[in-house]
Amino acid sequence: MASDSPASSQLRNRPQLSDEVASILRHRIMTAELLPRDRIRIDETAAALGISVTPVREALLTLRGEGMVLLAPHRGYEVARLTRTDVDDIFWLQGEIAARIARRTAAAITVAQIDELAWANAQFRSAARSGDRATLTRAEHEFHRAHNQFSDSSKLSWMLLHTTRYTPHEMYASDPEWSAVTADRHDELVAAYRAGDADAAADCIRREFTDGAERLIAHLSQTDIWRDAEPGSTT
Repeated sequence: MASDSPASSQLRNRPQLSDEVASILRHRIMTAELLPRDRIRIDETAAALGISVTPVREALLTLRGEGMVLLAPHRGYEVARLTRTDVDDIFWLQGEIAARIARRTAAAITVAQIDELAWANAQFRSAARSGDRATLTRAEHEFHRAHNQFSDSSKLSWMLLHTTRYTPHEMYASDPEWSAVTADRHDELVAAYRAGDADAAADCIRREFTDGAERLIAHLSQTDIWRDAEPGSTT
């Protein structure tokens, strides 16, 4: 058997630490913990996270490709502008993809799969009562993972997964009102599938993402992120 090339071996064994760093920084940007024009120093970030500079540098390259950070002359990396329109667009895209998946799911889902979704939402409610944010975040992910699998729409599911990387899950998990509203909306979605109502299912899941946008914008509006914006501005 031929041995692996050095390049293929390196890719297979390469840790995903840079992805984790990118996720941390993305969350801080989306929640305005890091504001536009704030500098992100590689050495300081690495020291704060207790890691080497290499995964931080790789994470910043990823975020630069996403337009989340800029490489400014003589300043290094700094946070890019994030507007209300950006937030609306992100969640609009998530909602539209999810609604299309829901319509396909309505046409294909079985009684057993509907029961599985109901069980997943029961787990979500249990996690909400426990107050464990990490468990609640996982339960929300598991509900939508199962839902998306039932539609047999692998490409759309992949696209949705990659757009939800901008969702600040920890912020939502800390909001008891969000978890209560979301659990009720999950119940509505399950009921729509039991009734075979594709329109109701699409509308229900779309509203979940609309609610997410509204909550994030409300949070950001209480920070300094848009302090210098003129009234009525989308910046």
